[in-house]
Amino acid sequence: MEINIAIKALAALAHETRLTIFRMLVQAGESGVPAGHLAKELGIPNATLSFHLKELTHAELVIARQESRFIYYSANFATMNALMGYLTENCCAGTPCGMVEVCCDEKNS
Repeated sequence: MEINIAIKALAALAHETRLTIFRMLVQAGESGVPAGHLAKELGIPNATLSFHLKELTHAELVIARQESRFIYYSANFATMNALMGYLTENCCAGTPCGMVEVCCDEKNS
């Protein structure tokens, strides 16, 4: 992962509402959550939710897909795993710690 992509992702997550949205999407898994459900659960207006989802999508942390008349949002686990790997690639004072997948092994996606 390039440093500019990591900065963009971290900046997107550096807001209470966006971090809450992202955590909800991680918990929901690959199936995602409809936008209306997110707005209801968080108690925020649709326009506010749309703004925050746009920021997360721009940072490649969230993926949107349309099913019928609903838009489902899900966490982009590939980006999340890449960010976690980038943040921890030199951990443990240079002692190999082993590779740890954060979530959703890409081989099974």
